[in-house]
Amino acid sequence: MDISAAAMIGAGIAAGAAALGASLGNGNVISSAINGVARQPEARGSLQTIMFIGVGLIEALPLLTWVIALIMIFVKAA
Repeated sequence: MDISAAAMIGAGIAAGAAALGASLGNGNVISSAINGVARQPEARGSLQTIMFIGVGLIEALPLLTWVIALIMIFVKAA
């Protein structure tokens, strides 16, 4: 197996794992926000703001992984 094939396999595995981790993280954040609003409806605005910030930070992981995967694929080993 040459280095480009290994890089493509590694990039695919990394991107898939990052997507899985982000989806699980988003599910936990949104579930916790819904539980918080159900328990304390007057805190809806602040919980929603914190939830959107958390989801944005969680979604940054797959994007960074995608960039690193592209670098792994297109940069040839010296």
